[in-house]
Amino acid sequence: MHGRHAGASSSLVVVRIVVLLLVAGSLAGCGGASQGAAATPAPESAGAATGAVSDAPWPIKTREHLDLWLHGFAMLQADTTKIPYFRRGYRDQMIVEHNRRGVSTQLDQNRSALSARFAVNRNLVGAQFVALYFGSWDEMSRAIDLFLQARGDPGRATDQGQQAVIAFLANSFPSQQDRDWLALFKQSLTDEYSRFYHEYWLAEQRTRAPVLAAADSVWQKVYRPKLQTFLSRTQQQTGDLDLSLPLQAEGRTVTAGKRANAVAVIFPDRRDAAVEAVYAAAHEFIGAIANTAIADNVTPAERREGVVDRIASNALVRGGALLLQKTAPELADGYARFYLRAAGVSATGDAQATLVREFPLPELIRDAINRQIDSVLGGI
Repeated sequence: MHGRHAGASSSLVVVRIVVLLLVAGSLAGCGGASQGAAATPAPESAGAATGAVSDAPWPIKTREHLDLWLHGFAMLQADTTKIPYFRRGYRDQMIVEHNRRGVSTQLDQNRSALSARFAVNRNLVGAQFVALYFGSWDEMSRAIDLFLQARGDPGRATDQGQQAVIAFLANSFPSQQDRDWLALFKQSLTDEYSRFYHEYWLAEQRTRAPVLAAADSVWQKVYRPKLQTFLSRTQQQTGDLDLSLPLQAEGRTVTAGKRANAVAVIFPDRRDAAVEAVYAAAHEFIGAIANTAIADNVTPAERREGVVDRIASNALVRGGALLLQKTAPELADGYARFYLRAAGVSATGDAQATLVREFPLPELIRDAINRQIDSVLGGI
């Protein structure tokens, strides 16, 4: 996992659109538990069923199965990074909600057993991206059931579509211990969904409906057009921009060609904060350029010493700032304050200068990102 992105350089190398096309056909006859009859749209209708606002390029959507999956990880993972994986205080907030409703689910009961696996397999955090490859929980649930029944072996599949799905999941859950974890996690999430999360998610969607509309308006009418040249020239012509309840300043991105991208970002909690979704999107859209700049300017020795891991997050934060400075400079100060707040840093005074100080980046890498943005926007 590189800066919370999954793409060509990640262990999750699967063409997303192929998975989406194969799952519905290849898994249609497979058995296995799902969350019930409600809200299980096919891939092509998932956006409309779960909250797509428009059909313009990069439509803003909400996806219940994505939020459920990320919610599960948020409840289990230690979150100590400078820019947290999830909203600050998210787990405590959800525990309070459970207690207020008098609910205890299998996710609560199995938390210790599930959390322990992260210490054994650090790569398990990369499985957060899996939900972005599927159109609904029903698809995802059937795919997991198939994978577990096949014991992670694509050779046990009955057709090429099933082979692709099994091989895809095997990248994230390669060992028997990982598959045992996945089985327990899915079981726990299913109980969490039916006893708590579905009702909670629907209530949040109703409450945040005006925020969703405001985010769509500011994105489609103002800032997507300003970023579209950059997006089109960096193989990000369109995709899904998903507003996700558990996320804050760190998004989740999978890239699979000009039209098969998926980016999950913060679902702001107020109408007047709708632009936060644009800040987080810019941070995600710069990912490929930031990763290339790092790869081109880090020596093999530095890579072995872990330099890449130490600077990858800073490169995304600073790269997003550079992108907005050149495409929507009126957002640069707000972007800086947003990421400083996410890092728990006071944003008094010159926020952009503070961002540079708090997220240091080697000059070679900063200059490489800057040149590449200029090249893309200049059409070179």
